Amino acid sequence: MPGSVKENLFDAAARCLACADVTEKLALTRAVARAISAGEMRADAGAAPPRPIGDPGRPSRPHLVSPRKLAQRGLGSAAGRAALVHAVAHIEFNAINLAWDAVYRFRDMPDEYYRDWARVADDEARHHALLAARLAELGHRYGDFDAHDGLWDMAVRTADSCVARMALVPRVLEARGLDVTPGMIERLRAVGDDATADILETILREEVAHVAAGSHWYAWGCAREGRDPQATFRALLDEHMRGSLRGPFNIEARLRAGFTPAELAGLDEIAA
Repeated sequence: MPGSVKENLFDAAARCLACADVTEKLALTRAVARAISAGEMRADAGAAPPRPIGDPGRPSRPHLVSPRKLAQRGLGSAAGRAALVHAVAHIEFNAINLAWDAVYRFRDMPDEYYRDWARVADDEARHHALLAARLAELGHRYGDFDAHDGLWDMAVRTADSCVARMALVPRVLEARGLDVTPGMIERLRAVGDDATADILETILREEVAHVAAGSHWYAWGCAREGRDPQATFRALLDEHMRGSLRGPFNIEARLRAGFTPAELAGLDEIAA
């Protein structure tokens, strides 16, 4: 693994976050995540404070555009299916950066917090690799289609609060995958693309645990700050998501991911 196993956990997370080469980022993510899981890297209370958030390491392609400018393609064609695989691969690549920023940016958290988000980063790297391989089978590679930067924009907006980050990234933006992926799987199987559907089944199953990690650390952060979780979640949704939250919601998956019935009812109230 590049670097020493004695390296500070925050410095290692920063290296993963800054790496722009996709192949190197995936390998570095796996190595650092395993070192953190094995206890070979730990948080250092004397580490330099986190730098202000900026752009993460990413390749020059895909070209990032407004979500409104992304072409809409049906799944009945190979090009349409490749575009879908690329879109999900881009989400998973962003999720690697989001997980490492959660490790790097928020200090004074329990060791298990850092292990959780390192594991999430490792999972997201594996998901991206699966999708990139499928994209190659469809005659394309990551970067061939335009993409948007909505996930990282929310990271920037929540850079000063771990509670807000846990509420709005895993529990809102990433949880959207729990809602839409079952329908994507069904449509892919209907057009005979079982290979892509099987990958999405794996991702859906594992993303429940990622959203659950967000739920756990959101509740933990609220308890530490003496905040009511339900009222705080609703206030954050009203501030950041009103008019842009979409239903319907996958109630079963969200309950398994740590949402309460009251929270789900609140989502329905403000969903467009």
